[in-house]
Amino acid sequence: MATPSGDVVTVEILGQRYPIRSSLDINYVTELANYVDRKMQLAAEGTEGGDSVRVAVLAALNIADEYFRSKQTSGETSGETSGEKNRLVVELEQIVEAALKRSSSD
Repeated sequence: MATPSGDVVTVEILGQRYPIRSSLDINYVTELANYVDRKMQLAAEGTEGGDSVRVAVLAALNIADEYFRSKQTSGETSGETSGEKNRLVVELEQIVEAALKRSSSD
């Protein structure tokens, strides 16, 4: 169940705290953040002296690879995604953009 569009949940990713405003369920946003945190930790372990932007890009590529492989496995093509999936992708893009803006201004 989605929360009202003003709810904020604070998550921690790679040691940084991010307040995330989202209409998605708070538990779902927390689960997503935990997943991203794990991916970033794995990317950081495999990168010598990598800064957080480099680690984030490597984690994003890994997540994108998982997404595309999942899409291929399920038989979807780019025109066959559901409206709900598209809405979630847009929401997640907005969350990531907001987090990146906040971290670059710190």
